[in-house]
Amino acid sequence: MSLTFLLIDDDEIERLKFARVLHKNDYPHKVIEAKNGEEALDILAQKDKQPDLIFLDLNMPKMNGLEFLSALKSNQELRYIPVIILSTSNNHKDLKEAYKIGAAGYIVKPLKYEDYTHKIKCLIEYWSVNELLKI
Repeated sequence: MSLTFLLIDDDEIERLKFARVLHKNDYPHKVIEAKNGEEALDILAQKDKQPDLIFLDLNMPKMNGLEFLSALKSNQELRYIPVIILSTSNNHKDLKEAYKIGAAGYIVKPLKYEDYTHKIKCLIEYWSVNELLKI
């Protein structure tokens, strides 16, 4: 089974790093990318592009991650999609607000690539074990 991820991040290097992690772990996947929350909502409006899991950065132009998360969770058709925050922010206020709005997880992006790879792998396996995603 192929998974579809929506990765919302304005940093091209972060998007490339994420794709590399998935490729390295041989996950059958499709990654849809958005550079900000507004672009992501436009993608989600297309019924044929519904992701299994959303990875969301917090600090982005136009519509930041928390604004996007609020919009997503207020949409009756989209609110069930699990959203994992991937951010360099370890600000407790951001963490608390993300969970209050409805985030399914929060990962502070580590600086080392190996740590990042391990965290993404564990995250995907977690959702797979809980049968919300199937690999």
